[in-house]
Amino acid sequence: MTTKVKICGLRDEAGLEAALNAGADYVGFVFFPRSPRNIAPATARVLADRARGHAKIVALLVDPDDQLLEQVVGVVDPDIIQLHGTESPARVGEVARRFGKPVMKAVAVASADDVTAALSYRGVAERILFDAKALPGEAAALPGGNGIAFDWQALAGLEAGLDFMLAGGLTPLNVAEAVRLTRAPAVDVSSGVETRPGEKDPELIRRFISAAKTANQTP
Repeated sequence: MTTKVKICGLRDEAGLEAALNAGADYVGFVFFPRSPRNIAPATARVLADRARGHAKIVALLVDPDDQLLEQVVGVVDPDIIQLHGTESPARVGEVARRFGKPVMKAVAVASADDVTAALSYRGVAERILFDAKALPGEAAALPGGNGIAFDWQALAGLEAGLDFMLAGGLTPLNVAEAVRLTRAPAVDVSSGVETRPGEKDPELIRRFISAAKTANQTP
């Protein structure tokens, strides 16, 4: 099976076009002021309309209140809402019901125990995204997009068939190994295809998507 790819944190037409031309399955827009990838809903709407019908549109929010959700959903009309904060299973289910959109829940992982705990979202989130937990003492770290990986062996006990997405420290150089080791049906990248925080590199995007999608074809 070919691995699905999400390019997250897109902010301009050049990055979006590179993702679409290379065959991205999902394009992500970040609505979190602290992130260097933060984008205004009106700007995201222009890019989302270009992507619509070619890739699934994902709106990433961190512990959003209903007012922000209403604004983003109303303006951008994403296909999927990605919750990347400390939202509980109950809150995830509430968001899905209220806004009528599938929800993908990101979970920070440092060990297999975090993976086991994440299964509490099964049944309320359409998909679980496993991302790397910020290192201890990094108070300024973002909820995601920090360019660090976790030990992929932590996913070894996942039941076959669980729909999940892998993120955290992925690059064009390591994504194929990550896919083969974890059997991830989908992968997510942001900082791994940037020249600096918030600036996507079209060539890195192309190489990442190619490596991810051919991972299971490589001996």
